[in-house]
Amino acid sequence: MNRFPIQFSHVLAPLLLLITACIAFVLNDFISEFFVYHRGFINDGQYWRVITGHIFHTNFAHLILNTLAIVLLWALHGRFYSIKTYSLLLIFSCLMISAAIYIFSPEMNQYVGLSGVLHAFFVWGALKDIQHLDKTGYLLLIGVLIKVAHEQFFGASDDIASLINASVAIEAHLWGVVSGIVFFTLTVQLKKDDTHVKDKTIKDRR
Repeated sequence: MNRFPIQFSHVLAPLLLLITACIAFVLNDFISEFFVYHRGFINDGQYWRVITGHIFHTNFAHLILNTLAIVLLWALHGRFYSIKTYSLLLIFSCLMISAAIYIFSPEMNQYVGLSGVLHAFFVWGALKDIQHLDKTGYLLLIGVLIKVAHEQFFGASDDIASLINASVAIEAHLWGVVSGIVFFTLTVQLKKDDTHVKDKTIKDRR
């Protein structure tokens, strides 16, 4: 497999995510109030916010940090990307992170940013490395697990909070890791089930 992810299917989905996040930032003052994650409005039935809220950012530094992370993850694991897989993981992680925050962090009334989703992509990519017998996957997985565990016990960096002009949503990072693991596990199991069904169908035809 070509390790440099320059094929159209490798590039398109992360590029579209970047463009969407940039457009959302430019139009932030005009449209953010209709799309950011806000518990009160979600309670009123504005359920689209559980997905769209992740696209917005608190300031330019926040956007740049997440932009660099998207590019870095593409460089690390873009060879595993496809438009379908990237889109499904994006939607799945948005939904799972928002649902977990809604249920387990009732004190969090608002949330914006892609950092939780990017943790999901990081973990999923590390697991794909491991699946393809790339030992660096173990290092990446252990590293992100240590990072998230440190955040849960000691909190996030004050420097990062100051840079993005907001509290760092460490809960989103935790649930991003969980959603990445769950998505990987589900897709592997579904692929096994599909292979089993195909094998059984072939045997039945003989």
